[in-house]
Order: sequence, then C-alpha cells, then structure tokens
Amino acid sequence: MDEKKKKIGFNIIKSDPTDGHKGFGKGALSLDNVSPVFIDIEAGKAEIDVGAMHARSAIEKGIKFLPNQDEVPNGKPYWLIWVTIDRREEGPYYAGVTACYMTVDRSIRRGYKSLPEHVNRMDKSLKRHIIVDHMDDKSKQVLAQFLRSHNEALWNNSSDELKQGLLAQ
Repeated sequence: MDEKKKKIGFNIIKSDPTDGHKGFGKGALSLDNVSPVFIDIEAGKAEIDVGAMHARSAIEKGIKFLPNQDEVPNGKPYWLIWVTIDRREEGPYYAGVTACYMTVDRSIRRGYKSLPEHVNRMDKSLKRHIIVDHMDDKSKQVLAQFLRSHNEALWNNSSDELKQGLLAQ
C-alpha cells in the first residue's frame, strides 16, 4: 500500500439522526456505524474499503459476480467483514462483526459471491451479531490483529464472544 495514501478508518459513531423526532423512520437501522473490511486471504492482509457499502470497492470494481462458485475456478479468495461500532457506558466497541466469503478472478473479470448472504450478514452485523466461526484460523488472526491495532480501546471494550471467536484455535 502506498504510504502517501490516507489511512481510512471506521465510520464514526454519529448522534441519533432521529433525536427528538418520533415520526417516520424512528427505530430504523442506520448504516452510519458500519464499515466493510476486506481480508486478502492469500496475502493475510486486512483493509477498510467503504466502497463495498455499494459493491464499489477496489476489489469489486469491474467484476461481474456469479452465484455459483464453480464458474470462477481460479478466483482469488477474500473475506468481506461487516464491522458495526456502537457505544455503551464503558465506551465504543466492536458490536457486530460478520464475515462473508467471495472470490475474484481479474483475468476473466468474474467473481463469486452470494448477494443474499452479503446483505443478510450486513444486517446481522447491524443487529450486533458476531458471525466469524466459519472463517479460516489465519484470517481470524488477521482480523483480530487488524481490529486490535486499529483501535485498542474498541477491541478492549468488545465482547468476549468476539475475542474468543477470533482468537480461539
């Protein structure tokens, strides 16, 4: 990664946009506190790419995604992790962390991902679920290290479920 590039952080927790307003949309989920993190499984690297919110990340650009993994036999594997940050008395924490598998083959401009799974996992993250048990151990370690190094306080305030899910071998 180019050192001159701006380091992208997680979306900041915003105040409630419906504060004092009890009408339409009250209680609706907000995407303000969710950030997409990609893990390049082969390279063992993680990075935030907010373009994934609309399937416009650097990894996804120019790729036609197919619902059948067999149609992309040489696809490079990635995890897309939806990370939701929330705040409680102790301070902000990683509240929802859900992982989705996908592959990309740049040479044929095709990739595999299950769009329903990606949408459902984003929703689960917003609803404060931890779904990382299906990830490979190396990727779990990469994600744990990334979340911890990105913000130690957020990591320390996070649930034991998340820490055990990522650190247990």
